[in-house]
Amino acid sequence: MNVDGDAENLFLKKQDNIKTGLSELRGNIQEMINYSSLKEISDYVLQEATRLTQSKHCYVAYVDPENKDSVGVSFSHLTEECQYYADLGEARFKVRKDGTYGGLLGYSLDTGESFYVHDIESHPAAHGLPEGHMPVNQFLSVPVTYENSILGQIVLGNPKEDYNDTHLKIVNEIADIYAHVLKKLIY
Repeated sequence: MNVDGDAENLFLKKQDNIKTGLSELRGNIQEMINYSSLKEISDYVLQEATRLTQSKHCYVAYVDPENKDSVGVSFSHLTEECQYYADLGEARFKVRKDGTYGGLLGYSLDTGESFYVHDIESHPAAHGLPEGHMPVNQFLSVPVTYENSILGQIVLGNPKEDYNDTHLKIVNEIADIYAHVLKKLIY
């Protein structure tokens, strides 16, 4: 039995599945953009981002072009209030007077940087979870950018395996696809 060969074959198969998944996502969204709502496309982005990164939770948002609020269109329900936001059709996080969002959720919007952390409390932008929020043990966030402008954000949490640079690369590619959606439908 060749353990190294089996591991390599498994790795290559996983990489192939990711490439196929990203290609299918791109093609499906190109079709959807002509007949689907932003909510339908965002739900699909959430579904595929969680599947491809094996994450339990996801938040897909755009930056409101008028007031710069971060508007969650599709999101996992991590608090009791999430159903209220789902019924409302959005979870809106207001931009602060200084133009920043603050906290771990706002960090990639504030800096334009993609990142992941294994211990969310250790990140300098972290200030704890709101009361009643489900625990989040790992966190990955990617700004959705188009021509150097931040149009939105994709956030993931609680993966099946530790986040790594491959997960970040996957979500950056999904964010590139989603940027074209936001540019066409909102901006």
